[in-house]
Amino acid sequence: MKSEGNKGAVGRRSRILIAPLDWGLGHATRCIPLIRLLLHFGNEVVIAASGKTALLLQKEFPGIRILPLPGYDITYSQNPRLLAWKLLFQIPKIRRIFKEEQAMLKKWVEEEKIDAVISDNRPGMFHQEIPSVYIAHQLHVETGIKWMNFFVDRIHRRMINSFNECWVPDMKEKNGWAGNLSHPKILPAVPVHYLGILSRFEKTATPLTYDLLIMLSGPEPQRSLLEKKMLTQAAGLRMRIAMLRGLPDHESVPVHPEHIRIFNHLPSEALNQLICSSALIVARGGYSTIMDLVALRKPALLIPTPGQAEQEYLAAYLKSSNIFTSVKQENVELGRDLKKIKGSYSPPSLNATQRTLIINNWLKQNGLTHE
Repeated sequence: MKSEGNKGAVGRRSRILIAPLDWGLGHATRCIPLIRLLLHFGNEVVIAASGKTALLLQKEFPGIRILPLPGYDITYSQNPRLLAWKLLFQIPKIRRIFKEEQAMLKKWVEEEKIDAVISDNRPGMFHQEIPSVYIAHQLHVETGIKWMNFFVDRIHRRMINSFNECWVPDMKEKNGWAGNLSHPKILPAVPVHYLGILSRFEKTATPLTYDLLIMLSGPEPQRSLLEKKMLTQAAGLRMRIAMLRGLPDHESVPVHPEHIRIFNHLPSEALNQLICSSALIVARGGYSTIMDLVALRKPALLIPTPGQAEQEYLAAYLKSSNIFTSVKQENVELGRDLKKIKGSYSPPSLNATQRTLIINNWLKQNGLTHE
């Protein structure tokens, strides 16, 4: 049984630690609406992050304290066929960082008076004496290798069961937007709550400024390989084009034609407006990006990162569901593929009210409210 921890401290707001994974920026961006909601309910939020993740969240929340939490620093193979195996060989490194997370969180709970922790896919960020929540849309982990799926799923469920509960950024109904990833045959043993689509964006009535927006993201070297291909192909299109590079720590941009406008990074409000003001979107198949596109009801061409089985599964699943168009990076031809993008659509309820109720109930049940 978990003890009270720091809960009920007199004279201050409850202090909740948010710790997103650093594999890409998607885990950080989908924490943004949660942070806003926690602040709305009167809590003090502390962020644990480093590198690009810390930089992005610092820009979004300049007044929030960020504790340095080392990243996993996972390296990716340039050969897509070797990606799963390269990740497998880095398990010892992951186990080491897991132990480091545990030690740092134990220290912070004592020194920083942390009352609760919300971990986005960081399995070491749980504590036996305070409420601990794990966020994941992959309750089934797709590696691209069947026997490895079984092995990884068992390990992942065991990790999730170390937390008090699990929050899934997807709809509970049917297969949601993540299909079998978020609706596996075997659920974790702890309570699982579906939050609905988790996006930092809101659809606004914005005049169209661009015919096409190309959003780059994900790990190197594949991000740069796609950027080079997109710039080459976009140069021959007679369209108003914007490109977002997904590089918050960069200042200079590559040489480009006049009809293409390039941004290294944009804060949430500016990016929200950019997406709304663009007719068509080209993006990776990362789940956070998909949630943003669904929230903004934007038609898109998905180009999954080669070798990332999760993105390849999502792109195929959403294509078969007639929601988005997708193409492999090696086969992409913008002049041809943009014509295949389906028109806008109206997704089901995004469950914002349900999400608010789930989080408010969690705060009340754990004595973290300030009413």
